[in-house]
Amino acid sequence: MYESQNKKSQMDELVTAHATLVKRIAHHLMARLPDTVLAEDLIQAGMIGLIEAAKNYDRTKGATFETYAGIRIRGSMLDEVRKGDWVPRSVHRNSRRVSDAIRTVEMRESRDAQDQEVAAEMGISLDEFYSLLKDTQNARLFSFEELMESSSSAESDQSWHSAVEQGPSSRHESSSMHASMVDAIKTLPEREQLILSLYYDEELNLKEIGAVLGVSESRVSQIHSQATHRLRARLRDWREGEE
Repeated sequence: MYESQNKKSQMDELVTAHATLVKRIAHHLMARLPDTVLAEDLIQAGMIGLIEAAKNYDRTKGATFETYAGIRIRGSMLDEVRKGDWVPRSVHRNSRRVSDAIRTVEMRESRDAQDQEVAAEMGISLDEFYSLLKDTQNARLFSFEELMESSSSAESDQSWHSAVEQGPSSRHESSSMHASMVDAIKTLPEREQLILSLYYDEELNLKEIGAVLGVSESRVSQIHSQATHRLRARLRDWREGEE
């Protein structure tokens, strides 16, 4: 009885002490999501993730609570956005079309696909291709954010999280996916690698990246979207190779 009360007290303390972490993560994600996603919804989902983290945290595993909780909080928020299904089906279809075209060109040419080649493969003009990249930008930002969940710099903490809650086969798959992600990013054109690094590692927004590179914000958006589509196409080869 005493142990149960003590554990509940510790959980309450963790939740209270890290409530601001939920808000910080929510507002960070909001900058990458459409206006239709409400901060209040993310915070509510994040609090559920924080409570779950407090219940399951094991300090003997080596990761700090903040790191572990951050993973759970972000996961809960992303689950909430996924349930909302705010991306129109047409955007999903066009996103797949772009990734498929990139993959086809790169398999045929054995090099990075150029914008005009991808547009030609899709049977559309270059302007139409850039318009598709713009339309799919938000969807790709979110999808890449999901993808990075299992391949962030906190790899050891993510692996620890997986070890607690997943079986051996899931742990192996997560490790393989991380290795494939790192390898795939290294094969991207240099400018695309730089933009992804500035966006996800340095947490600069598109306007700030444009200032660093000396290009417009819209051009950064195009390159970012292109990079994530290219990454998706290359990771598909990994998935098919595993099957």
